[in-house]
Amino acid sequence: MNNITLIGMPGSGKSTVGVLLAKALGFQFVDVDLLIQQREGALLQELLDNRGVEPFLDAEEAAICSLACTGAVIAPGGSAVCRAGAIGHLRALGRVVYLHVPLPELERRIHNITTRGIAMAPGQTLADVMAYRAPLYDKYADLVIDCGGGQTLAQTARLVLERLNGLLR
Repeated sequence: MNNITLIGMPGSGKSTVGVLLAKALGFQFVDVDLLIQQREGALLQELLDNRGVEPFLDAEEAAICSLACTGAVIAPGGSAVCRAGAIGHLRALGRVVYLHVPLPELERRIHNITTRGIAMAPGQTLADVMAYRAPLYDKYADLVIDCGGGQTLAQTARLVLERLNGLLR
């Protein structure tokens, strides 16, 4: 395995599962949200508030396209699928795994929707964002992991490893 990228909605567990996967595989962990903040010199929510969604997506795409790594688990923001260049680069770097979490569970997990740095237009709801992105996650994923069964994030990480190993056989 070259790299593994975890995609999915905000609150799907990409960062936590990513760290667990990286530890299990002896890979590095790359949090694209942190990379964006370092490159842009501002928090994600500040970028969204001050620049808007489209410029934010441009900055995210530039950060993702700057990645040149091997042996990494990559956790981009949930909006990485919104720019063809970004998701195309991630697919070129390795396997893409979609952590699918049902909307009611996401709504239970996310309490800070207006301050979390989620790329969504004013007036949009989490349901609106999911309706737009879910078909893109399905389209670009090499593997879909259903995370709606009440499993822990550690169990999700183990399931990703098992399914990836099966995919590579």
